[in-house]
Amino acid sequence: MRISISSRPRRADVPVLPSGSGLAYFPFAALLLLAACSDPELLVEYRGEALDAVDMHLHTGEWEDIGPTTQRFLAERFPHPVGLNAEETASDSISPAGILKQLDRAAVRRGVLLAVYAPRTVGITTNDAVIANLAHDPDRLLGLASVRVDAWGTDADEQLAALDEALSAPGMVGVKLAHAHMHFRFDDPAYWGTYEVAAAHAAPVYLHTGPTPFPGAAEGPEYTDPAYLEPAIVAHPDTDFILGHLGFDFLNDTPGQLEECIRLASAYPNVWLEASALGSKNADPDGEHLALAMTRIREEGLTDRLIYGSDGPQAPGFVAEYLDRTLVAMEAGDWTAEQAAAGLAGNFDRVFGLEAE
Repeated sequence: MRISISSRPRRADVPVLPSGSGLAYFPFAALLLLAACSDPELLVEYRGEALDAVDMHLHTGEWEDIGPTTQRFLAERFPHPVGLNAEETASDSISPAGILKQLDRAAVRRGVLLAVYAPRTVGITTNDAVIANLAHDPDRLLGLASVRVDAWGTDADEQLAALDEALSAPGMVGVKLAHAHMHFRFDDPAYWGTYEVAAAHAAPVYLHTGPTPFPGAAEGPEYTDPAYLEPAIVAHPDTDFILGHLGFDFLNDTPGQLEECIRLASAYPNVWLEASALGSKNADPDGEHLALAMTRIREEGLTDRLIYGSDGPQAPGFVAEYLDRTLVAMEAGDWTAEQAAAGLAGNFDRVFGLEAE
């Protein structure tokens, strides 16, 4: 399948209930009623419906905390001429104010900022930095904490205590791990205390899956193939696992472990799916791979397991562009408006326990 990416109208003023539905389909009707009470500028349009959207995958931090090879990698992705001053562009883009501007442009109600402890690859954004950034707009910004593992043999208890403390802070709702970037195996039980701390806080755990293009990453299957996560998933039924990027192979631009992610979500109720960056202009210019993923998720009856994220902000306008591309892929995958409403926001609110907010 090949689809072309084009601009789509995303903003809408008035939500419209599905034809003939009344309020019989309560989850969708309730979500639209929530949208009706929201800022009309923060709604996206899909198949004639005005829908709420949440972006669960946004990177914040400081340029100087990113390793030099990753700085060069990112600078190459900034469009000319802003790439000539990558430091200033990136600093503006990943600041809380810059992220909120991108959310506004995309008509996204709420965004989630990620902590990162990956000094060998993408750098460090501390839990404290994320917590401080949430204060810029606590109504719209949430955070995922992380944990440092590079000295795990000597300080695991200290790091788990720090994670527990971070998850107690207002607005910190989950955990973010990237085994390939952080250099620890999916199937190593020495690190499973992280999942136990997460479960104690009812905090879902987001995991990078699939090979990554960032320099210095561990690329073996034990770091990238979600099949290696299955023992942890089975051992921690009270922990929600979000399989980020759907196992996409960013090195070879192939679907990678998409089918394995789908298998795990089908087999286990505590497994969720997230596609971020898959379908982006750099990785998937025609949107072919993202359209395939959306089709397969709908075919397997897993539209209630997809959680939307962009992996932004990356470059100016990326958050809005990626949302547009996702809507095109949902259309190509024949998602109904109800299914799109769930994927864009409803599933996020449900897994993160925010339905009543």
